[in-house]
Amino acid sequence: MAFARRFASLTELSLPFQQHRFLAPQFYLTFSSKHSLRRISSRICNFQNPSFVLKKRQAKIKVSRLFKSVQLDQYLTSDDEDEMSEDFFEAIEELERMAREPSDILEEMNDRLSSRELQLVLVYFSQEGRDSWCALEVFEWLKKENKVDNETMVLMVSIMCRWVKKLIEGEADVRDVVDLLVDMDCVGLKPGFSMMEKVISMYWEMDKKEGAVVFLKEVLRRGISYEDDDGEGQKGGPTGYLAWKMMVEGNYRDAIKFVIDLRESGLKPEIYSYLIAMTAIVKELNEFAKALRKLKGFARSGLVAELDMENVELIEKYQFDLLADGIRLSNWAIQEGSSSLYGLIHERLLAMYICAGRGLEAERQLWEMKLVGKEADGDLYDIVLAICASQKEANAISRLLTRMEVSSSQRRRKTLSWLLRGYIKGGHIGDAAETVVKMLDLGLYPEYLDRAAVLHELRKRIQQPGNIETYINLCKRLYYASLIGPCLMYLCIKKYKLWVVKML
Repeated sequence: MAFARRFASLTELSLPFQQHRFLAPQFYLTFSSKHSLRRISSRICNFQNPSFVLKKRQAKIKVSRLFKSVQLDQYLTSDDEDEMSEDFFEAIEELERMAREPSDILEEMNDRLSSRELQLVLVYFSQEGRDSWCALEVFEWLKKENKVDNETMVLMVSIMCRWVKKLIEGEADVRDVVDLLVDMDCVGLKPGFSMMEKVISMYWEMDKKEGAVVFLKEVLRRGISYEDDDGEGQKGGPTGYLAWKMMVEGNYRDAIKFVIDLRESGLKPEIYSYLIAMTAIVKELNEFAKALRKLKGFARSGLVAELDMENVELIEKYQFDLLADGIRLSNWAIQEGSSSLYGLIHERLLAMYICAGRGLEAERQLWEMKLVGKEADGDLYDIVLAICASQKEANAISRLLTRMEVSSSQRRRKTLSWLLRGYIKGGHIGDAAETVVKMLDLGLYPEYLDRAAVLHELRKRIQQPGNIETYINLCKRLYYASLIGPCLMYLCIKKYKLWVVKML
């Protein structure tokens, strides 16, 4: 076949007949047709199935020196029954001579070579100092002849991974790495995993992270097909994978900026990468909220100064910018994706608004999810209810509580507990007291810490108009429910220097 020889820019091999064939990168040992297979290493490696080693016929073959063997994780061993035939050695010599196309040579010797011998042809030409282009030609012929079984596929994938690794280690241009993957696709090499993700992992593990970014941009620039179905209707790809690698290391902002910059520069990342970037936004908002709570705790303890208006505005702007990025990503995902992704998009928007404490926006995403057929978990409804309660969004609270009418007793207690905690957090103690009474009316007893928090806040504000009646009524209801013991009420009338003590 007229195979594209893409390794010319790296290294050329001088051969007889003034023909030029190209080696995989960093394979610099030169040879001529006199260097036959009889000088191959007695240890040939395989990736998966240790089964044999070449055993030379000592009477006919002299091994004067050894080439480096291919490092494919496991060595091959065998008994004398697996000796290679003279036809095998003849095939190698013919292929090295390169007087004819490899496919013609293999076609002629097809019936004389076993499957094992054909595999060894691949291994032989994958070694340093051998013609890697020939290995690709041999594999393509095997593919056309339907002679590629699982073991041969794994062997060739292992060889390709080694070539890619040598390119990366040698600081080769990323275009050469992409070229090699294109060649792999041309010869019909289809591993059971994404080779592009494997390349990204290689860059990452070698601490060449910028190289991974440049590699990915080259893939997108060429418009190479890269999406793989994960079995659940979702499409994965290298952009999302690289963003995920950044996210795993805690570089959430880098992952978000990476995907957005790709999209805005005219490149087209896969749709799934937008969802990965939205997940990074959720994590960044969550970490930001934790840091903010810790800072406020230090301020209450007097360890740091209270936040001034300028700092509050900066905090709000940072949060707003993150949400704006999330909305932009969600719009791209909706524009470019199918309706099957809408549920996942709204789910991530919901998580974003929950982390940001945006009650009304979060409630809207709950209903959006319901409309596209992806019902949110009941706990998410309760969390949104608590946020709305803290902000005293009466209409939203009323809408969210409608679900409680068809809920079990245990679910009702949980929902009302979240409502109660939301009121407490927002400082709406009168509403919190009413919620406790409502729970008692329904036979649902609030948690000890929840009712204690309400009583504590009411005592602190007992001098405010209306709070004393609320406090007394709540104490009575709790006493009748056997949740507190009798208590004394002290009232001081300063004008008359009079103290009134009343048993509740």
